[in-house]
This record gives sequence, structure tokens and C-alpha cells, in this order.
Amino acid sequence: MNSLFLNLFLFLVGLFLLIKGGDWLVTGASSIAKRFGVPTIVIGLTIVAFGTSAPELFINLFASLKGSTEIAYGNILGSNIANTFLILGLSAVFLPIALQKNTVWKEIPFAFLASVALAFLVNDSAIDGRSFSELSRIDGAILLLFFAIFVYYTFGISQVEADRRTIQALSPLKSSLMIMLGIVMLALGGNLIVDSASFIAHFIGISEAVIGLTIVAIATSLPELVTSIIAIKKKESDIGIGNIVGSNIFNILFVLGLTSVISPLPFTPNLNVSLFVAIFAAFLLFIIMFFEKRHIISRMKGVAFVSIYVAYITYTVVIA
Repeated sequence: MNSLFLNLFLFLVGLFLLIKGGDWLVTGASSIAKRFGVPTIVIGLTIVAFGTSAPELFINLFASLKGSTEIAYGNILGSNIANTFLILGLSAVFLPIALQKNTVWKEIPFAFLASVALAFLVNDSAIDGRSFSELSRIDGAILLLFFAIFVYYTFGISQVEADRRTIQALSPLKSSLMIMLGIVMLALGGNLIVDSASFIAHFIGISEAVIGLTIVAIATSLPELVTSIIAIKKKESDIGIGNIVGSNIFNILFVLGLTSVISPLPFTPNLNVSLFVAIFAAFLLFIIMFFEKRHIISRMKGVAFVSIYVAYITYTVVIA
């Protein structure tokens, strides 16, 4: 029992290091980029976007290297489901969210496409009749190519959209120290979370997939929750929803893509339910926006989203 409490404590320490490390990395890198004259919108679409997905990336890298692939998949799928149903739902309950046309017609469909592409790439046994399924290095390269297309698109729309982001100006020394410390904290935090989550799963007798889909996924989605609520509170809901949708795309195409290129990720069929829910989340969001002429996620829709998430978590923990 003492070991359980110790690992719960280490999990929280790892979470703190991940969130703070990602924040320091973004702050330091953004400051240096601004000093070299990089446009603010470009910083937002690259460095800041990477920073919000850095916790998922470092957890997946360590999970892959340690053979805990169910945590790696659970982390991404669970995070995307939480981003859409939990975070977007809570944000809409807090204040109805209005979406820009680009988000409705381009970014949300791209998030749906990323989820569908992942479903085809990881189900080798069902599609090709192979004895096992995995996200291979070639599959990862395909996801990274999709990611390159997405980045090209975002740079294109950046030419016509204003960015109201404020970037803190720091000295080169302080910026460099924040970057280095941020990376170290991310690495330490990712390692602690993978080890502690794996121990907790075995201690209480549940699979690593369940831990990844629930505790780890919710924990790594906290930066998106804070960012979205702050943005919506400031009447900048386009930034809030863009942060969530962009993070979902980043998680699948970049994080899973890069992780599988480094080390192929075996895929177990029991994860297909969560993969379907992730696809359904992106599809439902698009359908709602398609039929909603004002492109608004109302409080009632927010309540429905949160209810779906509660039902999903209940199924994952109790039934799966």
C-alpha cells in the first residue's frame, strides 16, 4: 500500500514537471524566436502548438521505449477524447463557444481525417489478415507527411488571420536556461508518469490501456483545459477551440507519427473501442457545426458532450 501511495505521489510530481516544463520550453523558445524576428503567428502555430502536446510526446517516447505501448495509445486516444468531450464540453458549459469558418470547414475535418487514417494504419490484422497489428515506421512516416500538409495549411491561413498572442521578451541567457530546464523537466516528468502509471495499473489489477485512457490522458489534457477556459473567458473562443482541435491533430499526426518512427508500436484490438470513440468525437463535432448555422456550441451541447465523456469513462473502467 505504501508503494501505491508513493507511485501516486510520483505521478503527481511527474505531472507537475510535464506542465511546468512545457510552459518553460514554450516561453523560452518563443522569446528567442521573437528576438530573431519570427512572426508571432508562426510562433503560435509551431512552438506553442508543440508545447501543448509536449507532455503527450514525452510520455509516448518513454512508454514506447519501455514497451508500455498501451499507455502510449491510451494517452493519445484518451487525450483526444477528453479534449473534445470533456474540455470542449466544460468550456461550452462555462460560456457558449463560437467557431470561425476555417475551424468548421477545414481544421475539424482534418482532425476527423487524422483519426480515420490512424484506424486504417493500425488495424493490419483486420485489413490485411496479418497475425498482428502495429503502427510501423512506414505508418509513422505517413502520419508525419499528413502533419507536414497540416502545417503547410496553417501557415497559409496565417497570412490572412491576425494573431493577438503576447510573447514575453526575455534575455538570451534566461530564454536558453528555460528551454534546457523545460526539456529536462519534460523528460523527467514523462519517465515518472510512465513508470508510476504502469505500477498503479498492475497494483490495482487493471490494464495499462485503461490507465492511459483515463488518468494519464486527463492529466496531459490539463494544459489544453486551462488554455481554452482562459481564451473563452477573454471572448477569444476561436483560440480556445483552435487549441483543442489543433492539439488533437498534433497528437495523432506528430506525436504518434514520431513515436512509431523511433520505435514501432504494437496495437491491441481492445483499443479499437476508444479509437472509434475518438473518430466519433471528431465526426460529431463536425456534424453539429455543419447543421448549426451560427457555428455555436451551446451550453446544452456542452452538457451533452460531458455526459458522453462520463459514459465513456464508465464503460472503460467498469466494463472494458
